Amino acid sequence: MHRAIPAATAALFLLLSALGTVSAADTAPAFADRFHDETLRVDYFHTGAAGEEIVALDRVHRQGSWAGSLVHLVDCLDLGRYLAVATDVASGEVIFSRGFDSYFGEWATTGPASEGVRRTYHESVLMPLPKAPIRFSLEARRADGTMAEIFAQEIDPAAVEVRRDPLPADAIVVEAAVAGDPHACLDIAILGEGYTAAEAGKFDRDVRRFADILVGQEPFRSLSSRISVRGVLRPSQQSGCDEPERGVHRNTALGCTFNSLGSERYLLTEDNRALREAAACVPYDVVSIMVNHTRYGGGGIYNLFNTFTSDNQWSPYVFVHEFGHGFAGLADEYYSSSTAYNDFYPRGVEPRERNITALLSPGGLKWGDLVTPGAAAPTAWPKAEHDAADAVYQQRRGENTDLIAKLMRGGAPQAEVDAALAAGEELSLVHQQELDAWFAKTGLGGSSAPSRARATAARACTARSSTASCSPRVSSRSARRARGGSGRWRRRILNKAVVCRDISKGMICRIHA
Repeated sequence: MHRAIPAATAALFLLLSALGTVSAADTAPAFADRFHDETLRVDYFHTGAAGEEIVALDRVHRQGSWAGSLVHLVDCLDLGRYLAVATDVASGEVIFSRGFDSYFGEWATTGPASEGVRRTYHESVLMPLPKAPIRFSLEARRADGTMAEIFAQEIDPAAVEVRRDPLPADAIVVEAAVAGDPHACLDIAILGEGYTAAEAGKFDRDVRRFADILVGQEPFRSLSSRISVRGVLRPSQQSGCDEPERGVHRNTALGCTFNSLGSERYLLTEDNRALREAAACVPYDVVSIMVNHTRYGGGGIYNLFNTFTSDNQWSPYVFVHEFGHGFAGLADEYYSSSTAYNDFYPRGVEPRERNITALLSPGGLKWGDLVTPGAAAPTAWPKAEHDAADAVYQQRRGENTDLIAKLMRGGAPQAEVDAALAAGEELSLVHQQELDAWFAKTGLGGSSAPSRARATAARACTARSSTASCSPRVSSRSARRARGGSGRWRRRILNKAVVCRDISKGMICRIHA
């Protein structure tokens, strides 16, 4: 029976049971009834545009040991735009399911997709290796939140067509922190992108640095004995990654690029096969791609992957922020934009992400335990003052971005390029300092970033009111990324008030859920 408890708390129960309240030995007989302790990877192509989806099976792979739970094999979190389901053919029993978001799902929200432009993306679903044939199916979430099947095909794990590819011979593995049995730990794989063979030492240091960053803050610190972090590097021919608007194109192992979906700072890869081949070298539940670069940028798609750069002043923050998207299924919250965007949610539908709301039930605010008793929801605040200052920054940031691109495409002396890059970083830093001071002055900030976030969380995406801080609609990721730097404090709301607060109460939505 499903208990009527907050979803975040329920997720914590899943987390704790997966991480050690039930041992692998206790659960192995039940697991062994249906599965081998190996991994089945189902690759497929996802094609279409807005309102149109076509899925075609590509390959099926048999990989190393299953890294997930031996207990929580059927997803009960109801997160993500898609759901993969494995049904035992003989009995009709659902033996595995997993919610996720996808690159195609991001594409489908863009302007070109709404105009009928089709694209194809390569995707994968991992599950423990079934002992008998399964019916593999994919379901997509409709606008009203219900699910509809878009693909189904029987798969026989014992078929001769199932591939058993060797691991890449050039892969370098860094075991930064190994907590124990992958069945009972959260296993994070950090894949190196844009590191040459000569930079393998830097990759090793970077992996360990970001492992320390993650487990250095709560709630990860308290759970560090149950979190493993491993790095995998397939050396690239060149350092860095693609920066199309700057005229930079690199030959790299994973094919990461800025300007993904046309958004300046959105950093993703479309080479899913290369990603999966590298990640297969270690057990993993979460994939983070660390790009060897100094530029600000990143991305995160739920139960797919997260990206961040290694050497920007904001890299530690971006790493944890994107981890919140990819692991916990949290949403960005940007309330203002001059960019047209497509709705993720129609009016009257409550978003499933735990950190945004349409406030359809005023008494049921998801983060109500953080709101000062008696505070109004939405909370009035000096929005016009903030937005006026933000507009000035946006203009200056855009001018700097255009200048950098012009200099680099035009082959300007490196000293000029470096000066423009440094000016952009200084502009970003000063803007953040000014925002911190503004929050403190207005009384919204409190004495620390977490308290500032708690003060602002009460008004985040709350209601259709002239005093509300945002629309109850969430824009496409590409539109959100296009807005760029002014969102840093809003993203900080997500990190501090939602990730750090809600993870401690179960907002980490999955460790082998």
